[in-house]
Amino acid sequence: MPSGGAVPAGAVPRQAAAPGRMRTWVPDGPLDLGLVLGPLRRGPGDPTFRATPDGSVWRASRTPQGPGSLRVFARGGEVCGQAWGPGAEWLLEQLPELLGAADDPSLFEPRHRLLALTRHRRPGLRLTRTGLVLESLIPSVLEQKVTTVEAYAAWRTLVRKYGEPAPGPVPVRMYVMPAPRTWALIPSWDWHRAGVDDKRASTVLRAVRVAARLEEAVRMPPAAARERLELVSGIGPWTSAETVQRSHGAADEVTVGDLHLPGIVGFALAGDRYADDAEMLRLLEPYAEQGQRHRAARLILLSGRVPPRRGPRMPVGDIGRF
Repeated sequence: MPSGGAVPAGAVPRQAAAPGRMRTWVPDGPLDLGLVLGPLRRGPGDPTFRATPDGSVWRASRTPQGPGSLRVFARGGEVCGQAWGPGAEWLLEQLPELLGAADDPSLFEPRHRLLALTRHRRPGLRLTRTGLVLESLIPSVLEQKVTTVEAYAAWRTLVRKYGEPAPGPVPVRMYVMPAPRTWALIPSWDWHRAGVDDKRASTVLRAVRVAARLEEAVRMPPAAARERLELVSGIGPWTSAETVQRSHGAADEVTVGDLHLPGIVGFALAGDRYADDAEMLRLLEPYAEQGQRHRAARLILLSGRVPPRRGPRMPVGDIGRF
C-alpha cells in the first residue's frame, strides 16, 4: 500500500506535489471500503467517484464549505483520509460517519439463514452516512423510470459539462457536481441531450430552488427527512428512500416502488419471484422491529440469490418509480 502522500497512477501530474490534509481513523471492527462506499458510485464512469488500483477510493463532493476531494485508503488496522480544496476540513471531519461510524451492525439479528450466511461472509459491511442530501437526491431523480445505463450517462454528461474540476491530485476527469444555481441555469436542450425528460429535469429544478431547506433535512430523523423531500413535486417514496439511505445511513428506510427489488426479496426469502411491494414489506417485517429493513435488503442483494431472468437481462434496480 502506498504511503499517505503517494499519488496513484493516472493522477494529474501538475498537482502531484500537493499533500492535502490528512486524518486517520480506527474502525471498531471489520471495514470493507468497497461495500461501504460502493452505493455512492453512479456507474463505472461516475466523474465524482473513482476506485484506483492501489486500493484507494476517491470522491469529489460539494460540501457546505465548498468543493472538496477525498481519498480514502486502508493502512494496517486504520483508515486514512486525505483531502483537498475548500471542503477538505469538512470531508475529514465527516470521514468516520462516511465509513459507517454512526451505523451499528450489532442491531441486526438475522431471522433467515441466507442473511446470516451473507453477514458472515461480508463482515465489513457498514452503512455510509454522507451528511449531504443533494448529491444523492439529484442522481436518484435522474434514475426515475429509466434504466441505470441511461441515468448514469445523464449524470456523467451533466456533471462533466456543468460541474467543476475536483481539487487536488485526483485521478483524471473527476468533477464536483454543479452548485444549485448552476443546475438551475442548465438550458432545456442540454437536459434533452443528456437524455433527461422534462419531468425529471423539472423535479431537479424544483429541488435546487429549495436546496438549503433540503440540506437541512440531514439533521432530521430519516422519516422526517423523507417527508420534507417529498414536499417537492416529483419526489416520491422511491427517490426519498434512495436519498436518505446514503445521506443519513438510514438502516430501516427500505426502497419501495422498484421494478426488481420486491421480486429479489421475495425469491430470496420465500421463493416468490413475483412478490410485490406489499409482500416484500411483509417478508421484511421482522427487521422493521429492529429498524434494519434496508440492511436486510442490502444483504439480500449481496447474497447473489436472485430469480432467474426471462428475456433480456437488465441490472438490478434498472427502473425506479418516483
